[in-house]
Amino acid sequence: MGRATTRIPMSHRVLSPNHDYITGDNPHDQPAVQLSGSIFGFLEEEATLLSSPDNDVYSDIQHEIEDDDETEKPEDIEDKIKFWEAQRENLHTTVFRTTSLELKIRNLAKEVLLEVEMAENVCSCSRPVSGGCRSCRMREICRRLQNSGYNSAVCKSKWKSSLDIPSGEHTFVDVIDNSNHKKGEVRVIIELEFRGQFEMKKGSEDYNCLVSKLPDLFVGKIDRLQTVIKIVSNAAKKCMKEKKMHLGPWRKQRYMQAKWLKVIERTTTATAIKPLAVDSYYIRPNKARSSMLTMDLLDNLPSMSYFYVQTVEVL
Repeated sequence: MGRATTRIPMSHRVLSPNHDYITGDNPHDQPAVQLSGSIFGFLEEEATLLSSPDNDVYSDIQHEIEDDDETEKPEDIEDKIKFWEAQRENLHTTVFRTTSLELKIRNLAKEVLLEVEMAENVCSCSRPVSGGCRSCRMREICRRLQNSGYNSAVCKSKWKSSLDIPSGEHTFVDVIDNSNHKKGEVRVIIELEFRGQFEMKKGSEDYNCLVSKLPDLFVGKIDRLQTVIKIVSNAAKKCMKEKKMHLGPWRKQRYMQAKWLKVIERTTTATAIKPLAVDSYYIRPNKARSSMLTMDLLDNLPSMSYFYVQTVEVL
């Protein structure tokens, strides 16, 4: 009786050059299957071929990816250098070009700040700060400018949020000059911590170098201030683009301009409104409403002068 054989369909057979064919009674018998060196060997050889550094195609792809991530085109580097050089030059020209009015106010403000730093008890806040807090220093500068004949005041700016910038508020000192009738009213801004308004922890080396050129005490007219804001805001936008980071809305040009242009309150030390004492408040009695119940009060109304009552006659 012949051996029983099982026929395996062609699609399920594994071919290998290392098979040893054993001749049986049936010439159509399936040879023994050997898994080693067949499918897995083929896959390993293919993976080795693709990952081999000797493969020209693979090497070209890798070099192209690395070049895109790490290298810049020469023209891009040249444009970058020109941009930052232009910003530094424009900023230097704008900041150090000054008028006689700005120079007088700046020298007086510096003198006050120097005296405040040397004095001990200048800060009049509930929590005094050595050298005076920012609010006390602003008030002292404002007072000294007024004593020198300037129309100076402590200003408060406040703005609402919009689609591109959040809401906020800021305080600073200004001087309004009307001495030159031809030029009309001239407004000079005095900011005690001007450089700090533009500093960024994640700023690039070029941006930080540009901001370091800003004065800590800024004294300048509105047009000069707007030029400085435009220069530094464009530099911040360029910096974040180079670092592939998002520019915060509080770094945008419109937000920075609102700090000194959206003034809602201008207070001088002479016209400062102080809150009244609690005992001096006048408490007006509640106004009586019209009602038919007031008819029986007609006899008492003359003695109740603080009530304004509309009487209604019942028919």
